[in-house]
Amino acid sequence: MERLRIGIDLDNTLINYDHVFVSAAKSQGLIDADYHGSKKDLRDSIRKGPDGETQWMTLQGRVYGAQILEATLFDGAGAFLRRCRDEGCAVYIVSHKTEFGHFDAARINLRDAARRWLQAQGFFDQAGFAVDPQNVFFAATREQKCQRIAALKPAHFIDDLEEVFLEPSFPGDVERHLFQPGGQAKAGKPYSVHPSWAEIENVIFATS
Repeated sequence: MERLRIGIDLDNTLINYDHVFVSAAKSQGLIDADYHGSKKDLRDSIRKGPDGETQWMTLQGRVYGAQILEATLFDGAGAFLRRCRDEGCAVYIVSHKTEFGHFDAARINLRDAARRWLQAQGFFDQAGFAVDPQNVFFAATREQKCQRIAALKPAHFIDDLEEVFLEPSFPGDVERHLFQPGGQAKAGKPYSVHPSWAEIENVIFATS
């Protein structure tokens, strides 16, 4: 029997940066010390300020690079990955990620930083999630990401951005799962919405 092939996005799908963004923004004086809010609220707040877009892109470069090891795995993602390991699935990680962050004076390689995070989380360990390191791919553009997904031919792909699933080059024969904590189903869309990794696990392994 052919192994079930599953593709997964990385940033904000597997990696939860929410608390890292807040911490980094506070340390740089971009928000008040008593700030509490989501990553989206933080982004919107910073963008409204002076030179906001540059400030936000600079913060992204720092979080995805120098501070990535402070980020955590989303709740439920570990259980899903262990299920994939135990079921003998082929897991592919496909990320739209540039090599270097915008306005990052340190010039930290973001792809190398992401691989270090994956290693630290046990992705490549047989006793961990047993993902083949050669199954991790980075794309410079969204279109290139979709082309990579098409070449890998997964049965399912999981992402947090609907823009990926609406890209014209996204392969039509791949089941699309939008990971959106707190999200609700959207009629007429070419993807299903899942508020948790537990639900994604139930749906994929109930239909496979």
